[in-house]
Amino acid sequence: MPQPELQAQSPERPASASWWGDARSGKLPINLLGFGRALRRAGLAVDAERLALAQQGLMLVGMNREDVAAALEAVLVSREQDLAVFRELFAAYFRNPEVARQLLSQLLPGSPEAARPRHRPRVQEALSAIRAAQQKPASEELAMDAAMSASDRHRLQHADFNQLSASEYRLVQQLARDIRLPLPSYRSRRSELRASGLRVHWPASLKAAAATGGELASLKWRRRKRLPMPWLALVDVSGSMERYVRLLLAFLHQATSPRRYPQLRRHVYSMGTSLQELNRAFAHSDPDAMLAQLNRDIDDFGGGTCLGECLAQLHRQQARHLVGRRTLVLLVSDGLDTGDSALLERELQWLARHSARIVWLNPLLRFDGYAPLAKGAQVLHRHSHAMLAVHNLQSLQQLAAHLAKLLQLPHRD
Repeated sequence: MPQPELQAQSPERPASASWWGDARSGKLPINLLGFGRALRRAGLAVDAERLALAQQGLMLVGMNREDVAAALEAVLVSREQDLAVFRELFAAYFRNPEVARQLLSQLLPGSPEAARPRHRPRVQEALSAIRAAQQKPASEELAMDAAMSASDRHRLQHADFNQLSASEYRLVQQLARDIRLPLPSYRSRRSELRASGLRVHWPASLKAAAATGGELASLKWRRRKRLPMPWLALVDVSGSMERYVRLLLAFLHQATSPRRYPQLRRHVYSMGTSLQELNRAFAHSDPDAMLAQLNRDIDDFGGGTCLGECLAQLHRQQARHLVGRRTLVLLVSDGLDTGDSALLERELQWLARHSARIVWLNPLLRFDGYAPLAKGAQVLHRHSHAMLAVHNLQSLQQLAAHLAKLLQLPHRD
């Protein structure tokens, strides 16, 4: 794919630099679209509406490089942590001569390793995808099996979700979907027929006797059904949680799917500035369709978090429907709450009294010696039955083991 530039090409520039393209050819809208795709590959939330607005902005500001950079940054960047990625990618994509020279030396075959620029993983991933678009493997899963060494797999198992490049993030997301998640169960009041047992199922036994002239040739037995505990996932969607949340939701979506647990009652809500139901997204069987639906349903992704207000909304509107003495609550948050800590205390006390277990899933446990010092984190720590890490693949596997351990605890039947 030809690369764009914003300034005219000088005669003394090498012929190889013409690979980057020329804005004077009238291809700026196409180049802008390519730049938007590169930003998406780097993890920025860039959609068609923003690109259309960016093109309108360029018509107003002209082709001065600084003005173009400022206009695109204002329209296409919505999170502070993406600013450095945007600026570096802009410099490389729109013909900074020095960065272009370094990047070309990286892309040309046979270049020495020392000559390669040290881009951020997300930028490097986006730029390399531009050149390698025609060489994309037919199957990412096959490429993973063929190309990944044991050390690569070990690194991905322990890599923090927030430090992954775009392709690594997609790969880890696929691996997370295959992790089994054994859920605690309880004995239902309803019975089911079993080959053996301690109690006779008289209706089934008499029905069978009717077929033999009233003679009880054999007895039918019954046993109380065991059902998976209903669970409620409450997910913090603040800016600091975004990368962890997307991957964790993909994991939970597959690990608790109706295919694996046909009788499971599951409910998922996001907690940002308000409470939002995500059950419609989780109804999709395809995980990619689920994530696309999440993007449409969550309108405060990357904003602040008011945990107490969200729990109060849950208490008022959904308490009887969602929360019961057998409900397993998974509360996904880093505890960096911006709301009323006294309200959060009251609502967590209520939730702890009326549910079976509250498990706090906290990505900040990736830091050795972490202690819940923030007010929101202290409240969560006081009222949760367990605090578990969810920052890499290994922690997700350990999460499954810890939830299995809950089976050994006494349940209220």
